[in-house]
Amino acid sequence: MSSHDNKDIEQILQSDDEQRARYFFKEAVATKQIWILKDEHGCVMLNTDEEDCVPVWPNEQFAQAWATDEWQDCQAESISLNKWFSRWTHGLAEDELALVVFPSQAEQGLVFYSDELEVELKKQQNKSRG
Repeated sequence: MSSHDNKDIEQILQSDDEQRARYFFKEAVATKQIWILKDEHGCVMLNTDEEDCVPVWPNEQFAQAWATDEWQDCQAESISLNKWFSRWTHGLAEDELALVVFPSQAEQGLVFYSDELEVELKKQQNKSRG
């Protein structure tokens, strides 16, 4: 895994929702992993006005950096893209959960439905093969 120095991290964290989402898709496809945060109750959730969302991150460093204050007991956990495609896309859709991609510390981020997230990830996979 490539480690980023703090300047990079700061820069990425301060970029806007679109830029963080792009970074997320690139990194997730490059590492073949998506990161979530879990506590003893399961997956950490964020609530927007309309949806319950599962936040996802591009790597462990960013997921763990987000786990402060009320989330400080949470552990970052990786899910392989294969497992994501085979289980999570369907499971999240069934539970009517959306995803918030790489949320900022202010809990802002682009919201995707699980099938949309899969489409974007597969687009990025095709790009990186090309």
